[in-house]
Amino acid sequence: MRTLLLAFGLLAAATQAAEPLAIDVYRDPACGCCKAWMGHLETQGFKVMDHPESDMPALKTRLGVPPRLGSCHTAVIDGKFVEGHVPAAEILALRRQPDLLGIAVPGMPAGAPGMDAGDYKVPYQVLGVGRDGSERVLADYP
Repeated sequence: MRTLLLAFGLLAAATQAAEPLAIDVYRDPACGCCKAWMGHLETQGFKVMDHPESDMPALKTRLGVPPRLGSCHTAVIDGKFVEGHVPAAEILALRRQPDLLGIAVPGMPAGAPGMDAGDYKVPYQVLGVGRDGSERVLADYP
């Protein structure tokens, strides 16, 4: 009986591990690049919940997104914000950083996920925002 319970527990854990990681994305209903970024997340195994939002500035303020780091959409995962065209790998890394309130790719840089510009790519950074308001560079792209 104990072996059966252990096997069931392992099966349940494996099933949970295979479930996609859920992320809520808030965006202006008219923005097309937001949907392209959401497609990037879906191809990386995320389950994206799309929330067209009419008052993005109020949402960003409520989540603690510094205005200077703003972009066209804001996502929330594990209670943390993801601002702009952040690569999926950086979102996964955010989950392992309890000191951060969120991460951001300011603006809409060409070549970032969802901002396909062919061969044209602009260097950009992924910035982390600490719970104390401090900012630091987490990654440089490309």
